[in-house]
Amino acid sequence: MRLSTKSRFAINALIDLGLREAAGPVALAAIAARQHVSLSYLEQLFARLRRQGLVESTRGPGGGYSLGRSAGAVTMADIVGAVEDDAPAEPSPTAALWAGLDSVMLRHLAGVNLQSLLDEQRAGGVEVEARRARRGVAPAAPLRAPKTRAPNSVFAFARSLAD
Repeated sequence: MRLSTKSRFAINALIDLGLREAAGPVALAAIAARQHVSLSYLEQLFARLRRQGLVESTRGPGGGYSLGRSAGAVTMADIVGAVEDDAPAEPSPTAALWAGLDSVMLRHLAGVNLQSLLDEQRAGGVEVEARRARRGVAPAAPLRAPKTRAPNSVFAFARSLAD
């Protein structure tokens, strides 16, 4: 099993998603901004996560991503397995050592679920916005008539020039 930044970014993104999905689907652009990761990179990761059923996408206005399974049913091994490419095993004198290490890592990651990480974040005081930020046009401020001493029509302007 290979662990790289892909795994770290995918786990962080799913924690972000899990903390905020109660308000509805979470936009990938919002996750990218909060996690300081490029949107195109997250799109690639989420395509892999979606193929494994770990996330679901909702299209259209108000769309985004939500967890494909309950947070308790998603393990770190599931996430890592979805985003990492399997490296071909090369014969070496230490192959048994690395295979044993992979086995230990996989068992450990399989024992840690997303719900436990979400609970840790909440216990640590991570603040999550109460409502989903609305996209679209913000309500316009009421218009007030400008205060001016200029004439209010072409005819009034002409009269002011004649005086």
